[in-house]
Amino acid sequence: MLPVAVIALAAEPRSAVTAQEPQMRVLVAEGSELILRSDGEQPLLVRGLASKERRLQRLQVRLLNGHLTLADGSAARDASLRISTTDPRGLWLGSRRYRGDLLLLVRSGRILAINQLGIETYLPSVVGSEMPAKWPLAALQAQAVAARTYALRQRGRKPDFDVKATVSSQVYKGMESETPRTREAVATTRSLVLVHGGRLINAVFHSSSGGSTEPSGEVWQSQLPYLVSVRDHDQHSPVHRWNQRFEAKDLRRRFEETGGVERLSVLTTSSTGRVRSARIQGPLGSLVLSGRQLRQRLGLKSTMVSFSLLKGDAGTADESVDPVDQDSQPPSQLIGLWRDSASGISQRGPLSPPSLSAPLSPSTSPGRSSGTRGDAIVLEASGQGYGHGVGMSQWGAHGLASQGADFREILRHYYRGATIRPYQPSDDPSVAFRTGSEPALMG
Repeated sequence: MLPVAVIALAAEPRSAVTAQEPQMRVLVAEGSELILRSDGEQPLLVRGLASKERRLQRLQVRLLNGHLTLADGSAARDASLRISTTDPRGLWLGSRRYRGDLLLLVRSGRILAINQLGIETYLPSVVGSEMPAKWPLAALQAQAVAARTYALRQRGRKPDFDVKATVSSQVYKGMESETPRTREAVATTRSLVLVHGGRLINAVFHSSSGGSTEPSGEVWQSQLPYLVSVRDHDQHSPVHRWNQRFEAKDLRRRFEETGGVERLSVLTTSSTGRVRSARIQGPLGSLVLSGRQLRQRLGLKSTMVSFSLLKGDAGTADESVDPVDQDSQPPSQLIGLWRDSASGISQRGPLSPPSLSAPLSPSTSPGRSSGTRGDAIVLEASGQGYGHGVGMSQWGAHGLASQGADFREILRHYYRGATIRPYQPSDDPSVAFRTGSEPALMG
């Protein structure tokens, strides 16, 4: 793959520019039946059929005896079909429209639809899917560089596709998420990536940290030198602070193995105050969960959260019956707890994590049991931020851009020590990050 130089689009023919682009394989859909169509009179070109290439306005593809088959009975020669168009308006798959080609594969009894296109063609939709296009250009440019770095770093890791079109990788909604501003953000940062130690960084990002970002070693297994805790600029985020309440019936559904919640104890927290492990106690037993598992169980926006158990129904509950026990000692074995990993990296001045302690009723004493079995228990979660908290905060990027920072300043704030430069062939994504330590989710 030839390096992509930072060039003005008008300076070279479009064909030359496209030829230099690293190609992405994006998993955009999967199922047992897919419907594709053209956006106008220009038909879709279907390659891979047993007979010959066909030009169709619309095609319905389903699995029949393990083979890709069209509605008229035409079958794929192998276990794949390639659909393309010369129409600049792209092609439709379901309710979304895509540039580039679509490759249909059969894997484990399902059809995978993989959008194949150049990285610079892919990114305007990612930026528009991840950020509102009306945000300051510097924030959109920072998102473009982070998204480009993240995507290129994933290339070649899987046999069939590089990234998914969801928060499991980064959100990609096709052409409808592109705007003139997102295309400008990508064009003005063309080929720029973040590098540390000669390798592409793991440029993860999230919505809002709630005041300070999280070191990678306190969320995943590896502490990376450029993913340390920094002060965020997300105070204006609508999810900077939030509250959720859960009634007793809901708690019994979410914690069936314990029969609900009579006591919740936070066992360990990270350096910024995020829950790393907690114990749930109910009438049927006790359960220890990692912070991430607890977040998934309750559908919380983040693990930067504190809890209060209240007595009464959701409309009138105002008496704390069982506060979070921050001083509890963790048991010898924790279910799903991440291994501790100290960063060893000093910051400029101490970071004071926001207070997460909920006020308690004067009658409440730490560690006492909940009310009688017949009392209705309401769990109140008071939290900050949205997402895992590692890397660039999108609302923080918005805040810094609104203060006059350019995209380079934003990126250097959240990815400490990383260099911004054009992508090079020596940026080998296959060895840039140790297998098993990358995040499961972006958000």
